[in-house]
Amino acid sequence: MTSQALRDARKYEEVTGQQIVDEERPRFHLSARVGWMNDPNGFSFYQGQYHLFYQYHPYDSHWGPMHWGHAVSRDLLVWEYLPAALAPDALYDRDGCFSGSAVELDDKRQLLMYTGVVKEPCPEGGTREVQTQCIAIGDGTDYDKCLENPVLTRADLPEGGSPFDFRDPKMWREDDGTFGCVVGNCTEDRDGRVLEYRSGDGIHWSFERILAENRGRFGKMWECPDFFRLDGKDVLIVSPQDMLPRGMEYDNGNGTLCLIGGRDLKTGKFVEEADQAVDYGIDFYAPQTLLAPDGRRIMIGWMQNWDTCNMRWEEKPWFGQMSLPRELSIKEGRLYQQPVRELEALRRDRREYRQVLVNGERRLEGICGRIIDMEIVVRPADKGDMYHKFAVRFAGNERFHTAVSFRPHENTVKLDRKFSGSPRAILHQRRCRVDSRGGELKVRLILDRFSAEVFVNDGEQVMTATIYTEPGADGITFFADGEAVMDVVRYGLG
Repeated sequence: MTSQALRDARKYEEVTGQQIVDEERPRFHLSARVGWMNDPNGFSFYQGQYHLFYQYHPYDSHWGPMHWGHAVSRDLLVWEYLPAALAPDALYDRDGCFSGSAVELDDKRQLLMYTGVVKEPCPEGGTREVQTQCIAIGDGTDYDKCLENPVLTRADLPEGGSPFDFRDPKMWREDDGTFGCVVGNCTEDRDGRVLEYRSGDGIHWSFERILAENRGRFGKMWECPDFFRLDGKDVLIVSPQDMLPRGMEYDNGNGTLCLIGGRDLKTGKFVEEADQAVDYGIDFYAPQTLLAPDGRRIMIGWMQNWDTCNMRWEEKPWFGQMSLPRELSIKEGRLYQQPVRELEALRRDRREYRQVLVNGERRLEGICGRIIDMEIVVRPADKGDMYHKFAVRFAGNERFHTAVSFRPHENTVKLDRKFSGSPRAILHQRRCRVDSRGGELKVRLILDRFSAEVFVNDGEQVMTATIYTEPGADGITFFADGEAVMDVVRYGLG
């Protein structure tokens, strides 16, 4: 039965959402229907459509009591809003319905598992959040919360587990029809770990094992875990809080981490073989994946950074958007990401240039736009005389621009939005180390009004950033210090 709190949220989002015109939103990235959006939730394929729920505060474009927003798509690019799915309206989730996931039951209903939050007073004053795992079951639009909620509590934690950092369940179905689930947790000193639970019916769960432990290496609490099989490897993705930099692989703050390995055959624990950042840019967090009907593993993330949420238009009635969904693969022990192939169906107005010499600044006729898909291959004009720097500057006019630059002598790519129009002294630049292959680099740049996603060397690295430059700034220029030759193919996206 729909609660009054959920009915109120649905009525508010419907009325307020109608006041937002399409031109004020991204073209093919999902944004909050109204109000605030953060983590993707319940990313799944159900009843012939992709479903994406999200952390949601409909009444304000700043974080508040968490609901679940809801949208569906047939191609992962054009999204239709559905009514909000969950509201904080029960004793066990009255202070928030936090992140979770979705699976299909044998009877064709959809099961949602989420974190319920209740604030309790601290002995020393103030409050702290007690977090439990809860269930709701529905038909793809309306969901009823389980009478047995919460289904996982502090009683289900292993020794030393914090009930105040116990969240973000990610479920899957096994081949035998049973259910698995990983949940983010930490020890009392906030050292992150991932817990694994099992269920026969999706409702009654039992603790299985500590799947993986941080041991002080990657930040503190591990949020939003995802665990799946990909190209013969087990992959664990988590979002650690309070990370410290390690060269150019990891940066300060809340980041995204991919661990690649396999299970120990005796203990079932995850054995790491390699680690890497998931996104090397500024705005990407809390990703979640699904297995598409055609076998692709597809990932989507919150296209934002907790430390840069003040970079916004304050008067806008919505804040927060999702990344472009990405197809995942493992190559030579690394996670690769490519834009979903469905994006190619939106391509139009092809412009192509080959063997273009760049020495200083260069513009090309027809190469412009804020909603584009552009591929660039750059290499030295003379292999014996390496250029020092190459850059593409976009979302530009006489005052503003954002840039991607490459220094072959350093093998580094930098994403820089310092001149994009933000008045805030917040994070505007990030770098990553790349394989330059003798000064040659391949870059795919995807722009969508308020964002830039940079796929380097066919997805070996990805760098993501939001931008809020005035929409009329659509100029693109190329620059080289030294002589470089480039090939450019640019598409508009309709």
